[in-house]
Amino acid sequence: MQFDLLLKGGRLIDPAAGLDAPRDVAIANGRIAAVDADIPADRAAQIVDAGGCIVTPGLVDLHSHVYWGGTSLGVDADRLAAKSGTTTFIDAGSAGAGNFLGFRRHVIERSKVRILAYVNISFAGIFGFSQTVSVGECSDLRLCEPREVIAAAREHRDVVVGVKVRSGRNAGGTSGIAPVDLALEAADQAGLPLMAHIDEPPPGRSEVLPRLRKGDILTHCFRPFPNAPVFASGAVRPDMRLARERGVIFDLGHGMGSFDFAVARAMLEEGLAPDVISSDVHLYCVDGPAFDILVCMSKLLALGMPLVEVLRAATQNPAQAIARPDLGTLAVGTVGDVAVLRQRPGRFTFVDAVGASLVADQRLVCEGIAIGGAWWPNEAPDHNETERFEAHASHTHVEVAARHFGHGHD
Repeated sequence: MQFDLLLKGGRLIDPAAGLDAPRDVAIANGRIAAVDADIPADRAAQIVDAGGCIVTPGLVDLHSHVYWGGTSLGVDADRLAAKSGTTTFIDAGSAGAGNFLGFRRHVIERSKVRILAYVNISFAGIFGFSQTVSVGECSDLRLCEPREVIAAAREHRDVVVGVKVRSGRNAGGTSGIAPVDLALEAADQAGLPLMAHIDEPPPGRSEVLPRLRKGDILTHCFRPFPNAPVFASGAVRPDMRLARERGVIFDLGHGMGSFDFAVARAMLEEGLAPDVISSDVHLYCVDGPAFDILVCMSKLLALGMPLVEVLRAATQNPAQAIARPDLGTLAVGTVGDVAVLRQRPGRFTFVDAVGASLVADQRLVCEGIAIGGAWWPNEAPDHNETERFEAHASHTHVEVAARHFGHGHD
């Protein structure tokens, strides 16, 4: 058999297959065709030297915001893909039923990288998000219409993976727990999981967590006070343990304000690592503190989470959370999505959402990705981006967007 692409000489780490060993990976017709210790180079049309690298399933970022141009917080997934090792971005509710078609036609269908999505319980999606404007999409319950969510999920069932709700004082104003209950109704009727965001109370974590079912996702699982998952002493709150035992999926969802190193240390010490590591990357954290999923994974490595478990939390586990067993593994016959990563030694300073620093002696970087068997090298400038955390507090949304995407008259 002739292969389209051969990744040769790397250390294959495929947590879903329980494999960590030197292996070559061959792709043909967009799918994994062979995994073996030594695949002859003359059998492939294109060869990538993966010597000294980690070859792993393409990363699946369970929580991102990539409806760029259509929402104020979206970033361009194609610009981040090869740099971050991400072959599947899952948008976490940027669009609701009212604008999901625009998201699909203008972004999802035009992107080189795979994009799947949660539908927001709010008809308008996340529409008022910036440093200067903050209007929670669930603050007006007239926008939270389960029938519309169910219709959107059915109409776009090939790309919709669940329902998203952002609860809390910032996202919901005085709506309390009502958006969560409405989103759960929609998710139940549609037969989909719910991803629940918690920001500052009300509602409190103790109201949201008991409502979540097995397979639902609690995002921002290591968020800072208030609504933190640990007491001031560092002890894990009982409702977090009960949720884990019930099968609720803990998702990191770093973002702009939802990851605290001290909380993470406490949770990890108690054996409550995140099931999923995701970036919650958007326009206001893509230049720090989150940057992308690889930076988030590097932070968990620096906190002591084992490499294989870090990779599992960005491959196998998110693929399972969205019921896509063809993703997150390099088993023969599955989609030919691969990330070629390297553990780069050095001195790296990471920053969390509350401004605390963590110095590490290594970080993960990406050499390139394969999407459906097509090789896509990382051609981004090689610099230590984590040292250049840029705040946007004094900038208008237009200024931030222009810096990232370019000026409208260019």
